[in-house]
Amino acid sequence: MLTVPLPLLAGLIFVLVLHNSLKGVEAPGSRRYFVAFLILYALQGLIVGLHFGYGLIGLAFVQPITASVMPPLAFLAFRELTGFPPSRPWLHLWAPLAVAIAVAFVQDFIDPLLLVIFLVYGLALWQLTRTGGAEVMAEASLQRMRPALRAARLTAGLMFLFAITDALLAVYTRFHGAGSVPVVVTVMNIAALAVVAAYYFWPQPDAVSGRTPTTMAPDPHDDDLVARATAALDEKNLFSDENLSLAKIARKAGIPARDLSSAINRATGQNVSQFVNNRRVTEACRLLDETKQSATSIMLDVGFSTKSNFNREFRRVTGMSPRQWRGRARAQGDASEPALPDRALDLEAARQQL
Repeated sequence: MLTVPLPLLAGLIFVLVLHNSLKGVEAPGSRRYFVAFLILYALQGLIVGLHFGYGLIGLAFVQPITASVMPPLAFLAFRELTGFPPSRPWLHLWAPLAVAIAVAFVQDFIDPLLLVIFLVYGLALWQLTRTGGAEVMAEASLQRMRPALRAARLTAGLMFLFAITDALLAVYTRFHGAGSVPVVVTVMNIAALAVVAAYYFWPQPDAVSGRTPTTMAPDPHDDDLVARATAALDEKNLFSDENLSLAKIARKAGIPARDLSSAINRATGQNVSQFVNNRRVTEACRLLDETKQSATSIMLDVGFSTKSNFNREFRRVTGMSPRQWRGRARAQGDASEPALPDRALDLEAARQQL
């Protein structure tokens, strides 16, 4: 009776978790690399499972080559999300070419080469996530920036895990033979599943993106950059795009993404997501006052995708829920326009100065 190999199961679970983390990613190059990486990762799980689970020895020559392709693909995929894709991605072919040559001519070099490849790209990917806050994932939609960043770190961590375990496995088989390899491979995949499960179930903010507000020295050009970003958001109601990303705003405003993120942080004390959501909430307030649309319809019209995020951000800006806001406006009647709470007043005043 056929059974599902554990490596294939581990590969499929990781693929599903990573895919879920990267919903809302629209960068064309990144999507291409991600699709290739996810397919290859699942295929690698199948190859390992068939090799060690069913004794298909012929796959031993394919397995290291397919394994060597995954780290470059993962790095290129996440690098595309930074908004600064590599100019010569073909240079990363060195990894599979080197392993293919080793498979054909010098098989003793295969394990050392794979160790180097996984460590090099694991370190490169980890360094990519350490160069700033979540804004390094500028091409991801605002609500997916933090999950994308965590997915990059998970992938880097798995590269380190596989590099270390493969190296230990190579040493073990050299001294003790290959008899226990299937058991060791099973343990390795259980460890990988544990890492993926910890990542998946670890609490994370529902929609936090951009740099966490900090006390930073002001820059005289910050107000101008923020004004340009605000104008960009208002142009054709860009703020209402559910998949709006920092990179989209930056391109529309003609400002480098990291400069824009820093300027918003310094000038407003907010991250990019809060800055955009302030504009969305202002429009939601107007629609609640001037139309009979339901709160859910308004939520979708202004760019929010979940009720929990909409209600939380609405309360952060106005100090009340959408239902309370509409009820308050109705209670005041048509005699006078409802007064905005202080936080919303500040936002409205800033908009009128542009």
